[in-house]
Amino acid sequence: MTGATRVLVLNAGSSSVKYQLIDMLDGARLASGLVERIGETNGRLVHTPHDGARRETGQVFPDHGGALKAVAEELAADGLGLDSPELAAIGHRVVHGGLRFTAPTLVTDEVLAEIRRLIPVAPLHNPANITGIEVARALRPDLPQVAVFDTAFHATMPEYAARYAIDRAVADEHRVRRYGFHGTSHQYVSRATARLLGKDPAEVNVIVLHLGNGASASAVAGGVCVDTSMGLTPLEGLVMGTRSGDVDPGVVFHLHRVGGLTIDEIDDLLNRRSGLLGLCGDNDMREILRRADQGDADARLAFDTYVHRLRKYVGGYYAVLGRVDAIAFTAGVGENAAPVRAAACAGLEELGIAVDPELNAVRSGEARVISPAYGRVTVAVVPTDEELEIAQQTFALVHGA
Repeated sequence: MTGATRVLVLNAGSSSVKYQLIDMLDGARLASGLVERIGETNGRLVHTPHDGARRETGQVFPDHGGALKAVAEELAADGLGLDSPELAAIGHRVVHGGLRFTAPTLVTDEVLAEIRRLIPVAPLHNPANITGIEVARALRPDLPQVAVFDTAFHATMPEYAARYAIDRAVADEHRVRRYGFHGTSHQYVSRATARLLGKDPAEVNVIVLHLGNGASASAVAGGVCVDTSMGLTPLEGLVMGTRSGDVDPGVVFHLHRVGGLTIDEIDDLLNRRSGLLGLCGDNDMREILRRADQGDADARLAFDTYVHRLRKYVGGYYAVLGRVDAIAFTAGVGENAAPVRAAACAGLEELGIAVDPELNAVRSGEARVISPAYGRVTVAVVPTDEELEIAQQTFALVHGA
């Protein structure tokens, strides 16, 4: 491993692979890209090397093996091939690690078997993550493969926050509890927020709002997660692009018994046809804001419902933490939708939370404060970097740091 400082980060989805090659000496992105529509006739690979000269090719990727081989070829064309002695490890995003995997983990056959055993609680994500690991191991069997779990950062939640109030024997038998997701993002952003404040993470209490098509909130006390909005699956919590977020469990029984929907149909409804999409027919916040500005009542309802849920979680996590030093907005919506940030904090002045309109309107790729100088709680926009977080955890593990 001497001299090997590069980490390839792979995020394998059901029909896509996102990747970044990062040099851990300085955090430089040597290459990044996306393979999408794997298994379809109109596959696409977009590759961007360090010089920014983006290359895009359209071809058929019959499976993840073909996709990763194409990625390897693109990297090799830039002199960054998978056979490079400077490649220290491959880090894989794995969505669900259950109770066993609470830290980055070297992949072995036993580890892979346990990730496979968790498929029932992450049926949309873990299978694709497993495929990415298997293909990468086949391509470089001599190289350390590290699994970094979305759920790991939330494993510090106290038992009373992680438990559902159902029969304990039933819950334990079926591993029913709150695990939380987007952990690498929450971990990265909570630390980056502390840096923005010029403080040690151990001194800072932060509410992190990861707002993308999937959305989650977390309460982080001194660098440790004490609560988060997603649960057994990524369905619980905030209103999302296509997911309902919090819903009375009785709705499921009602739709089945009275509405005649099957369990699979209800699953599809709550995960893929709810949230913003279900409320107004759009799951793109930019389009919803445009429609709302033009007087569209459905778009306005979707926006108001989204923001109402956000405020409830901010207030709830304020109570959980007792003292809040900062609120950090991150991910696609959180970083770019100023009206969402303003509305989410509106009316919370008595809690010391306020947004400066001029600062909030600034568009930037840098971490920045958007609260006025008099605000007791710092409100910030902190771009997330899940790939860098995965790379750092992977590199630290293989080098014993």
